[in-house]
Amino acid sequence: MPLMKPLLLAALLSLSWLPAQAADSLPAAVAAYQRGDLARARTAFTQLAAQGVAAADYNLAVMHLRRELPRASDREALRHMTRAAEAGFVTAMVGLAELHEQGRTGLAVDLGQAVHWQRRAAESGSVDAQVALATAHYLGRGAQKDPALAARWYRIAAQGGDVGAMYLYASMLESGDGIERDLAEARYWYAAAARNGEPGAELKAKEVDARLARPAS
Repeated sequence: MPLMKPLLLAALLSLSWLPAQAADSLPAAVAAYQRGDLARARTAFTQLAAQGVAAADYNLAVMHLRRELPRASDREALRHMTRAAEAGFVTAMVGLAELHEQGRTGLAVDLGQAVHWQRRAAESGSVDAQVALATAHYLGRGAQKDPALAARWYRIAAQGGDVGAMYLYASMLESGDGIERDLAEARYWYAAAARNGEPGAELKAKEVDARLARPAS
């Protein structure tokens, strides 16, 4: 799996929910990490995690995954990522789903847990999780095979700006797969995907245009 990166300092500065004790120390810990002072970052994140700061648990998990800590381990990464996700940290929900879905040395693949956290993150607004959840339902991988539910989540992700979801939702609309066939709406989403650089989407939009232009039989 790709190695997840700790949160950017700019993102942290906008988090108004941070406890008062973390308002200064969490950005300072991220800054220490960014300048390569891993020992200082580790100490600060560990102290903050003990105070219940979910972002600190997430960053410790990432440092374990990147082998940036003494005695780093995937099991410790899983423990910290789970703590952060259970505290409601959406980025950690996505990361935890990836850990369960892909597995790593010492961690078993658990597709049921992956889908559980994809759903939690998707319902919390993560576009990446919405795409992953849609795909799980479309393939029946870790979740019940349900094209209608897949189409729903692809639509939500498409509305959230995911280009791949735009194309996939258009394809389902074009073929009537899990959703009522609607060439006009399919054309709209193919065109949206094309505007955002999806390969092949412009050609599909033109194909649908030609079909819409044909006289009804």
